[in-house]
Amino acid sequence: MKAVVEIGNSKCQVDFSKGNDISIPLNFNGEQPNTYGVDRASSAPYQDGQFIGDTRKGGPCNFETYSFTPHCNGTHTECIGHITDEIIDILSSLNDELIPSTLVSVIPKNTNENYTPDLNKEDLVITKEDLEIQLKGVNIELLKGIIIRTLPNSEEKKSRDYMKETPAFFSIDAMDYLVSLGVKHLLVDTPSVDRLFDDGHLSAHSIFWETKGKELNPNTQNKTITEMIFVPSSVEDGTYLLNLQIPAFVSDAAPSRPIIYKINEV
Repeated sequence: MKAVVEIGNSKCQVDFSKGNDISIPLNFNGEQPNTYGVDRASSAPYQDGQFIGDTRKGGPCNFETYSFTPHCNGTHTECIGHITDEIIDILSSLNDELIPSTLVSVIPKNTNENYTPDLNKEDLVITKEDLEIQLKGVNIELLKGIIIRTLPNSEEKKSRDYMKETPAFFSIDAMDYLVSLGVKHLLVDTPSVDRLFDDGHLSAHSIFWETKGKELNPNTQNKTITEMIFVPSSVEDGTYLLNLQIPAFVSDAAPSRPIIYKINEV
């Protein structure tokens, strides 16, 4: 299905039959990425007395119990409740259905840009310098969502153990820059926008949601961060409509399925 949509003052064409799924499917019985060494996402047939929820073991139907940690087992979207004392859920925070977005590819690198705590010499960082280059001249209306693919873009991201390979993260300067652009939805193929072990500062998270300590900022409650995506190399950098799908979880984060549709000028 093709449709003509208005974005700002421009009319664009979108082919909704040709979406690109940029999530990592959560395979409960196969390979999956992992952060912080948490238990793998898993599934098991429910069993109660003589009943077993597995047709292969004589049960009347398949009836499984699932166990997973959204922040660590795969593609997930989180809300401001991830860092605040006040309980805020992703279901009430995500209220945008089609989000004009821009996909860019960057190479994380050593930098003199700022971070709290101080950067280590081995840290690879997504920088303001590179984001400015990639986003130069992009219509502000197409920056409601920013999708960041880090290079090199190995398929191994779909099953990577991030305790064995340290991921990139955002400098404070880079996150300040994205906030200045009015970005509401940030998607990245790393497990966190912050360094995994940062002494609990969560500097980049706090800047994105514009919080002080763990206090809620109601003005940024509808902003989201999606981590551990995977953008196939066949998908070109450019402008897209983003459909950010989540289950109806009343929780600070939920597994998610972002789908992007190429925007073409009419």
